[in-house]
Amino acid sequence: MSVAELSLEQWRSLGLPAARRIAQDTARLVGGRVSVVDTVEHLGGPLHRVRIERNGQEFALIPGGAVTLGFDLDAWRPTPEQAADYAQTLERGFGCAADLRAHLAEVLSPRRSVVLATVLMAVEDEALTESPADMPAVLAARGLRMPSSDEWEHACGAGAGTLFRWGDDCPLDRIPYGDPTGPHQQPSGFGLRIAYDTYSVELTSDADAVHGGDGGESVCGGYGHMLAWLPLATACRNPSMAEFVYGPDGEDQCEDFSTRPVLTL
Repeated sequence: MSVAELSLEQWRSLGLPAARRIAQDTARLVGGRVSVVDTVEHLGGPLHRVRIERNGQEFALIPGGAVTLGFDLDAWRPTPEQAADYAQTLERGFGCAADLRAHLAEVLSPRRSVVLATVLMAVEDEALTESPADMPAVLAARGLRMPSSDEWEHACGAGAGTLFRWGDDCPLDRIPYGDPTGPHQQPSGFGLRIAYDTYSVELTSDADAVHGGDGGESVCGGYGHMLAWLPLATACRNPSMAEFVYGPDGEDQCEDFSTRPVLTL
């Protein structure tokens, strides 16, 4: 079995020595070196995390296979605090859906099953140096590519089916921007610094979605605390921001956007 065929289920069944061997084999395959192999508690069990440095950039191993993505709205109920915060947003006159569940249905990807290859994904996102249309060629010159939206969601959630990668709740006494102690500051299950700043706008190979933030719109707009955190939700695809990014108004603002390079195995 090649590394690219390694599934998350298989990865979670391995002991640490086997994980270290796979990490070393993967590093040799891509001409890099292993910088981190550790094990963390994730979703009630151990999860190995691997980082590989290549050409001065760190990549995390993202095991794939058959995975479930998106958010199951049918199985979710907002807490009274979340519902009350959203109601206050409506009272301020913002043109949102009639209730929080309806709003989430507009901005989150639906629950679905997909099959993904195992890849190496950059631990940190990097700013675009060219337009979104030209970035695939820029990355290809370095042996890299943009992730798909499915790959981004999987890398962020690491198998978690909750609204955010850390759970269904978010601190409603503050906004995420400028909060150094919030759950968004912790690395993802796979060890990525991802969905950490609502001012971030991460692009993928799918032009109908952006991830990880909304350029600060929800914070600057005063939408309320729940909606200020929502751009950090794992399944949030922010279709209105994607329309802006890929429309005429976003053509000259590529330096404000980023992507998270992928190294195919």
